[in-house]
Amino acid sequence: MNQTTFAIIGTGIVGERIINQLLANPNCKIVSAFDENTQRLKEIQDRYQLPIANSIEELFETKPHWVYIGTPPNSHASLALQAAEKGCLILSEKPLAHDVESGKLMVESAKQANVLTAMHFPLMYSPAIQTLMNEVADHSLGVILRVELHTYFPHWPRKWQQNPWIGSRAQGGFIREVFPHYLQIMYRLFGNFSFSAHQTNYPEDQNLSETGSFAIGKTDNGIPILLNGLSGAGHEERLEFKVFGSEKVMTIKNWSELWESKKDEPEMKIETKFTPKTLWDACHEARLGKEASLVSFEEGLIVQRWIDELLT
Repeated sequence: MNQTTFAIIGTGIVGERIINQLLANPNCKIVSAFDENTQRLKEIQDRYQLPIANSIEELFETKPHWVYIGTPPNSHASLALQAAEKGCLILSEKPLAHDVESGKLMVESAKQANVLTAMHFPLMYSPAIQTLMNEVADHSLGVILRVELHTYFPHWPRKWQQNPWIGSRAQGGFIREVFPHYLQIMYRLFGNFSFSAHQTNYPEDQNLSETGSFAIGKTDNGIPILLNGLSGAGHEERLEFKVFGSEKVMTIKNWSELWESKKDEPEMKIETKFTPKTLWDACHEARLGKEASLVSFEEGLIVQRWIDELLT
């Protein structure tokens, strides 16, 4: 079988999810995994019987087709540059980098090496998002009146995502961790947009990430947008991405639920009717030279610019 091979750098919670997804895909094979946390790496090796590397250099010696970078944002650029030099295809965790300047280096190095790039934006491959995108493309919502994102976190970091950096101002926070998924979807749906005003609040402890962010703006076509994020409030965790149309409103709730409402009618949950191809299917097909839907580093850099702006 002509499998597509992957090397995994970073075996945290998200990295382990990716390992499970790759192991379940018959077209994909993991040839190496590395993590600076040797105890964690040994746990992953024992749990999944994976081949591991004792260094980044040893990982590249396995000559994978794709290298997945699942480390904190400030290490993405240096790892991507090494992968590009080795001629590997590169899949980066979001956000693309620590900042725009680092992101530019990643884009340029991949271009010079002529290697494919992709971002880990799994939301784009979900049935709910694909259904929403089709509905917008078919104009079934009518005239688009507004786009809103609301995110509420009673705890940040979230209880399932405790690590040394996810709650830090330098690398973590929900603007870096959660907003990019939806900014990318907004870009795919409606093209470029800009903010006319925003406010991001931080705690007194300068080591900790933002506690709130609010932004308004509009797309280049004039559709108003609103972003609203809050952590630490007495509220259950809730994420709602809403597209308001003149005929109906569609909402993605808590990542995967699709809801629809019409005038004078109660909101209804929509059961999606198809299973779209996964990111891993797309990586496999792209490696074979087939047409595939990937989010390139260039698109990741567009999202990075909005992230940097919101963090100021």
